[in-house]
Amino acid sequence: MAGGICGARVACMAYVITEPCVSTCDTACVKVCPCDCIHGPVKPEELEALSADERSARVQKLQLFIDPAVCISCGLCENECPVRAIYSENEVPEHWREYIALNAEFFAK
Repeated sequence: MAGGICGARVACMAYVITEPCVSTCDTACVKVCPCDCIHGPVKPEELEALSADERSARVQKLQLFIDPAVCISCGLCENECPVRAIYSENEVPEHWREYIALNAEFFAK
């Protein structure tokens, strides 16, 4: 992938999920992803099965992440995200740049 932060421990990122997703975990992006590359500490199907109150309690301080090894850089998720949390790596606002490494590290485990 072009223009990513690449190194031995951090993968190149095409798209990055940033701070607005934290404690939200809306799964609209998951539904439009053609390659099943968006995951989190709670499975999207589990999130979708929860009531609004249960979901709010379950996702405190959690977010979704994009797997850089699987993402095909189609950009469908970016447009679908209702909280505008998804950016192309090169367009991540400066104050959320740390989310590039957080996304990559989630899948390095």
